[in-house]
Amino acid sequence: MRIARTCRRLGIATVGVHSDADEHALATRVVDEVIRIGPARVQDSYLNVDALIAALKFSGADAVHPGYGLLSEDARLSAAVTAAGATFVGPRPDALTLLGDKVRARELADAHGIHPPPGTMAPIDSDGAALDEARRIGFPVLVKAAAGGGGIGMQVAESEERLETALATCRARSAAAFGDDRVYLERYLVAPRHIEVQVAADAMGCAEALGDRECSVQRRHQKVVEEAPAPSSGLPEVLRAEIYPQAERLIAAAGLVGVATVEFIAEAGHIYFLEVNARLQVEHPVTELLTGLDLVELQLRLAQGQPLDDCLSAPRAAVASHAVEARVYAEDPAKGFIPQPGRIEQFTWEEQPWLRVDAGYEAGDTITHFYDPLIAKFITSGESRGAAVERLARALGSCQLSIAGPKGPRRTNLPLLVAVLQSSEFASETYDTHLIERVLTT
Repeated sequence: MRIARTCRRLGIATVGVHSDADEHALATRVVDEVIRIGPARVQDSYLNVDALIAALKFSGADAVHPGYGLLSEDARLSAAVTAAGATFVGPRPDALTLLGDKVRARELADAHGIHPPPGTMAPIDSDGAALDEARRIGFPVLVKAAAGGGGIGMQVAESEERLETALATCRARSAAAFGDDRVYLERYLVAPRHIEVQVAADAMGCAEALGDRECSVQRRHQKVVEEAPAPSSGLPEVLRAEIYPQAERLIAAAGLVGVATVEFIAEAGHIYFLEVNARLQVEHPVTELLTGLDLVELQLRLAQGQPLDDCLSAPRAAVASHAVEARVYAEDPAKGFIPQPGRIEQFTWEEQPWLRVDAGYEAGDTITHFYDPLIAKFITSGESRGAAVERLARALGSCQLSIAGPKGPRRTNLPLLVAVLQSSEFASETYDTHLIERVLTT
C-alpha cells in the first residue's frame, strides 16, 4: 500500500500479488490489478520466486518492488526479475548476496574498519562448533539468522544449557521466514542502544547518508517504537560524525544501488556494526518527515539509473525537527506478545496535521494467523522531541481499535505503547533495548 501510494502520485500503474489468505486484504484494493500467487503459507506464495515471476510475466509489468521483508533481500528474486527483462527496485544480485547474508556483511564491514561485536565470521555448522565458539565469545551470546534481519529468529543463550534450544529455534524460524536455516553467533550486549543510518546510493558509486534513527524500543528483538534523529544519549555527535562516513563507505564498497540501512549497536560509549538491511525499512517514515524525501520515489528513480545528486537536488522541506513512530500490533503483551487474529470491528483515529497513519487494515478486515499481526504505524512530528512524543501518546491513546475473535474480544499493544512513551526512561532519553520488559513489570 505504501509503494502503491507513491506510484499513484507518479502516474505509475500498479499490480499487487496476494495469497489465498489475503484475497480480500486492503492491499488488494489499492492497486490497479491483483494476481493470486498461491496458498496462505509464505513458502507457497510470497517466498515462491517462480510464482512471482509468473505473475510478473502475466501482468507485463516493467518493474518489481519487493516490499519490506520476505524476499526483499533475496538475490534469487533480484536475478530472476532481471532475467525476465524487468527492473528490480532494489540492489543487484551481487550486492544482495553480499549484504543480505549477515555473516558476509560482517566480514565486509570488518575489512573496512567498521567492527562488529565479537562473534563468528562464518555460519555455524554444528551444535558442537557453536558451543566452542560461544565459549570463546563468552556468554550470553546471540544466535542470529544469516539470511535476514528484522530480529526474526534471533535467540539469546545465557548459558551452555540454553544454547542448543536457541540454535534449534533460530534455525527453524529462519528457515520459515527466509528459506535458509544458517545461523551465526554474536556477543550479547546487556544494555545496548540500536542506532541506524539511512543511506542511498546510485549506479555510479555515489552514496550519501540521509539521516539516522534510534530503534531501541523492541520486543522479541523486533522494533516497536522508532525515532529520528537518535537522541544524543544514544548517539553523541562524536559518534554520529564517525558512523555517517562509515555507512557511506560500506554501501559504496558493496556496490549497492538503491536505499539501504546500516545498523549499529551502541553501549557504554562504543558503537559496533550490526548489519545492513538492503531494502526499505518499516520505520522509513520518520526519516521522510525529517528530510522531506519520499524514499519510495527515491528507490524508483535510482532503479531507473538516475544519479543520486539529481535525485536529491529537487527542492524539499523537512516538516519537523523530530519524528516518532509506533507500530500497532494485534497481540497480547501480557502473554508473551502472542498474536491476536480476528475481525476488526472498529478502527478510527483523530486526523491531525502532525499525524501520519500508515495502516494495512480498516474496519471490516480480518487479521489472519498466517502473517505478522502488524496493523498500522502511527507517526507524529514536532518542533521538538517532547512535542512529537506527546503527540504520539495522545494519538495512540485516542485511537479506537477493537478486534473480535471466535472467543471474544482480542487484545492489542496500544496500552503498552502509551505506557512506553510516557515512561520516565523514554522521556529522559535513557532507555535501552530492554525498556519494554521493564515497563511490563511496573
